[in-house]
Amino acid sequence: MSAQRALRSDAKRNVEALVESARTHFAESGVDAPARAIADTAGVGVGTLYRHFPQRSDLVIAVFQHEVDACAGAAPELAATLPPADALVAWLRRYTDFLGTKKGLGKALHSGDPAFEALPEYFLANLRPALESLLVAAEAAGEIRSGVNAKDFLYAIANLSVPVVDDASGGGNDMVGLLIDGLRHTARS
Repeated sequence: MSAQRALRSDAKRNVEALVESARTHFAESGVDAPARAIADTAGVGVGTLYRHFPQRSDLVIAVFQHEVDACAGAAPELAATLPPADALVAWLRRYTDFLGTKKGLGKALHSGDPAFEALPEYFLANLRPALESLLVAAEAAGEIRSGVNAKDFLYAIANLSVPVVDDASGGGNDMVGLLIDGLRHTARS
């Protein structure tokens, strides 16, 4: 039984290493990063990669879900350590970074591949409550305007975070900053 448990533990570590490696490679090269490079960085063989992720879409989904979970999980941590508006802004910056580092991921997710059909719901089911909790706390503290719809706000930031071709200025981050300032403007008036 302990040998079986050790194998499961090793397998779990391999999956975690593969997802982290894929996340890094996807951020640098897009979702078509070579399988061998992903496996090498994870410290496993290509066979191990394909045993856990038989299709490229399986790996893309795992990376996407891991990133969504990490972003959603940051909300309660930030809320526990920062004032409400600061926690909200820190989370929105993290969310913007999450969107900005997904080179090629958005294109893959919107490719029409049936493997990705459930991901928009996964995105909303995890990120919407995280953002709603931060919005409610900041609104209750009188630090932001009232009535902000979390779903609409998630999509607004996602749209502002889409990189402009041939623009390395980070203009999307500037626009997200303006949107965040707009949240606070009415609360201060």
